[in-house]
Amino acid sequence: MKDNLLMKLKEDVSIVLCGEAGQGIQTVEHILMQTLKLSGYHVFSSEEYMSRIRGGSNSTLVRVSSKRVSAPVDRIDLLIPFSPGAIRHVRKRISPETVLLGEKKIYENEYRGERAIDIPLSQIASEVGGSIYSNTVGVGLLAGLLGVDRDVLDQYLSHHFAGKDETIIQKNLEAARRGYEVSEELLKNGKVQIDLKRQDGIKNEILIDGAEALAMGAIAGGCNFLSFYPMSPSTAVAVLLTEHSKEFGTIVEQAEDEISAMNMVIGAWYAGARGLASTSGGGFALMVEGLSLAGMIESPLVVHIGQRPGPATGLPTRTEQGDLLFALCSGHGEFPRIIFAPGTIEDCFYLAQKAFNLADQYQVPVFILTDQSILESHYNLPSLDPARIPFEKHFVETKQGYKRYQLTNAGISPRGIPGFGKGLVVLDSDEHDEEGHITEDLDLRTAMVHKRLKKLDLLMKDAIVPELIGPEEYEILIIGWGSTYHIIKEALKRLGRQDTAFLHFKQVYPLHPDTVNYLQKPKRRVIIENNGTGQLGRLIRMQTGFGMDRKILKYNGLSFSVEELEAQLKSVLD
Repeated sequence: MKDNLLMKLKEDVSIVLCGEAGQGIQTVEHILMQTLKLSGYHVFSSEEYMSRIRGGSNSTLVRVSSKRVSAPVDRIDLLIPFSPGAIRHVRKRISPETVLLGEKKIYENEYRGERAIDIPLSQIASEVGGSIYSNTVGVGLLAGLLGVDRDVLDQYLSHHFAGKDETIIQKNLEAARRGYEVSEELLKNGKVQIDLKRQDGIKNEILIDGAEALAMGAIAGGCNFLSFYPMSPSTAVAVLLTEHSKEFGTIVEQAEDEISAMNMVIGAWYAGARGLASTSGGGFALMVEGLSLAGMIESPLVVHIGQRPGPATGLPTRTEQGDLLFALCSGHGEFPRIIFAPGTIEDCFYLAQKAFNLADQYQVPVFILTDQSILESHYNLPSLDPARIPFEKHFVETKQGYKRYQLTNAGISPRGIPGFGKGLVVLDSDEHDEEGHITEDLDLRTAMVHKRLKKLDLLMKDAIVPELIGPEEYEILIIGWGSTYHIIKEALKRLGRQDTAFLHFKQVYPLHPDTVNYLQKPKRRVIIENNGTGQLGRLIRMQTGFGMDRKILKYNGLSFSVEELEAQLKSVLD
């Protein structure tokens, strides 16, 4: 075995934890991420896991860096296998530079390299009090290697296990101490060398994932009603809103199915609340009839779709960008809508907040398209400011003779709330007159359709301009949307090309009018999407007439990695 198993790493360390479902890998991730952040390091984590409660092989990536990191990489610097099969699961990502830290009995039949260090995690845990403490020994080991202060680790462990029996707390502290001592011995012997720079301000930043940010953004946007039926990966949003329901006065209802959930949310908006329907593609399929109802009665509506691979159940715990055209074309009849696709955790917060204002203002459905990749990725960021987007209400106090569907030049009728004013608020799912009563007057039908569709002109003017990253004078334009943002950005930075720019869409419908100006400049347009058909590319061509010269698509249930995308871009651009 070589004396120095790992070159000195100064800026960025990639750690992969791999084991079976039920082994507590997420606990290791959580404690490690928090203690690293509190020690002054930038952190990022992402997960991939099977759709099972026990067994299988799952892995978690933790990036620790001296600079901000927000994207997954294939590279593994340190690999911690917690169960047999872990090595096979991530074999394609193991390089000659990967250092394996774990129990020999777990990896000896799967790993033939020289860069493995036998760490008796189970034995140490048993000496402390039982195998259940193996994960905490692993936390102490990694914390020590990465330079986490012992006091920071002990304080956070005491906080994490607060409420448990004092004996359990002390055993976890002892397990972490024993793991930490092993790391000190490895560092002393020069077998592992890591030299990351700290930044004191990071310890005061927040560490958050996309689901938490979206739930907080909904609350900041005035959301006070949520109806849902559990479906991964969107369930996390409902769980978070439930946990804080008393604190913020939010009613959360787990409906018997998605049909009921959608109709409850429409009813909540009718009564003056701000409702959210949160689901995934298969659940939204059941909500579509209700969506058309919202279109006809011009009800505000916010719908969150946590995308995952389909059709049908597909890969329920994996990621994909496969529901864009579904959200765009869902519902019978024609009515306007807005579709957001957050590219960052910050976007999850601010776009959720904005969605409620716009739904209220224009009386249209607003979609927030996320996916497992962004909902379950964590990284640290300075802050989120609820005051950045002012809270807006757009309903009116009704008067005698109030007309819910009054024909107006802008296409927006004053929206009343039952009981708020003297007017009668009438809704009907049939075509209706200005007061809301059923009509078969065909001229009035034409006028009502025209009124509803006129909103689209307003929505286009209020659309978010796509973000251009890179040189303003570009010959090649890379186009992406949603959760691919950080991955594309880092891959292009590595390539360092001066002729290539990146255009990212966080609003994918309606497209901002400036989109045409960006698309007509380059010699080549390349679309990058996590789906099999290039759905945004198809939408762009339909809306602007500009097609894509090349497509880089991935649809195996995993997000792109930075290295993978860098290689594909290089082959396309050269």
